[in-house]
Amino acid sequence: MLIAVSIAIVAVKVIDEGPSETGGLIGQPTVGGPFTLVNGDGVTVTEKLLLGKISLVYFGFTFCPDVCPVDLANIADALDLLKKEKLKNVQVLFVTVDPERDTQKVVSEYAAAFHPNILGLTGSAEQIREAARSYRVYYAKQDNTTDDNYLVSHSAYTYVMDTAGKYVKHFRTNTSPEEIAEGLKNLIRPN
Repeated sequence: MLIAVSIAIVAVKVIDEGPSETGGLIGQPTVGGPFTLVNGDGVTVTEKLLLGKISLVYFGFTFCPDVCPVDLANIADALDLLKKEKLKNVQVLFVTVDPERDTQKVVSEYAAAFHPNILGLTGSAEQIREAARSYRVYYAKQDNTTDDNYLVSHSAYTYVMDTAGKYVKHFRTNTSPEEIAEGLKNLIRPN
């Protein structure tokens, strides 16, 4: 898993020469972008889902034995630390990197088991590949078994996107709930 995290660090592209064509800041990571996925009700969602709320975007898979459940539990605990008026302005997207096993129902129930503000998303292999590419997420199925009991190596970052769907920052794996909540408090504006 450490190798995957190291690879993901390198995979975050940074604009390092001059201003961007869109007028962005020099050194601003290019994380996020268009995606088309499916929620637990079978409804197609796009990056427009990010608009209007602070969003945490996490890529993982429901059969993950260690990293994903710990990170999602930390995120859920962080959400519980936020006051209700701030909580209604934040959402969490759990995007599977294992669409083969993580069906709409499976990923939806898994995400909701951690917190009602966590929305599970899946899609076709190509849709997942495109979403992961937009977020600079590394993942690779481990083909060391012949049955459905395989693992998926993946980067493990929680990306924070602003109300316009733009990357703000990220949290590394095992970030404490207190650190996540504190990092969100100044970004979330009550309605």
